[in-house]
Amino acid sequence: MRKWVKRIRGALGMGLTWAAAWFGAGTATGILFFGGGPLVALFANALLFAVAGFVGGTAFSAVLAIAERSREFHEMSIPRFAGWGALGGAALSVLLLTTGGSGAAVPALTQLLIAGAVTAMGAGSAAGSLAIARKAEQRDALAGGEPVDLIDGA
Repeated sequence: MRKWVKRIRGALGMGLTWAAAWFGAGTATGILFFGGGPLVALFANALLFAVAGFVGGTAFSAVLAIAERSREFHEMSIPRFAGWGALGGAALSVLLLTTGGSGAAVPALTQLLIAGAVTAMGAGSAAGSLAIARKAEQRDALAGGEPVDLIDGA
């Protein structure tokens, strides 16, 4: 039971981390596309991104727990991790474009741009998550008094 609580806590933490990062991306795109227009539109855009980031992060965590269950963070490669994130981002973009009810109203080129952006954000978020997890593992190892090689390749 304790193992499941730890996994659920990790998935929620991953979702919140992705939500925070995607909220920032939503704010930036809101400023870019809305030209710093109404604050409500900027916040709504950022909030939409944050919700998508939370869903994507928790789903990514679940897929990762199943696909890479026997591996530690230091055993995983960033490209593979990013690939899982990109796959999750692509699935999330399909979900967003088909369940919103506006898929038919959105031009095909815009749909491709949205799918590409969400896929890239998933890959980037996954790679960033692995980098943060490795730093945390390294910090924990240093706190425990274990020797850690701080220079890559040495």
